Amino acid sequence: MFHTPGCPRCAAARDELRAAAQAVVKDLEWLEVDVFEIFNRAVELGMLMLPAIAIEGKLFFATTPTAKEFLYALIERSKGHPE
Repeated sequence: MFHTPGCPRCAAARDELRAAAQAVVKDLEWLEVDVFEIFNRAVELGMLMLPAIAIEGKLFFATTPTAKEFLYALIERSKGHPE
């Protein structure tokens, strides 16, 4: 999850999105990245707002998804990538 320190939307979304991911992905590696530390990479990925979500190095949500949208994307992704 890409965020900035002090971002209220980021803080509000973090726990809900992480819980949704943990419900679907057994060996979840959840990373929180301060976008200011990798600003050029954030621009390359096409981030529009924060928080933004990347999965396996690719931007999946350029803006904050709902937990339901995030969960659905993870389920659909896991169908194509059996563990």
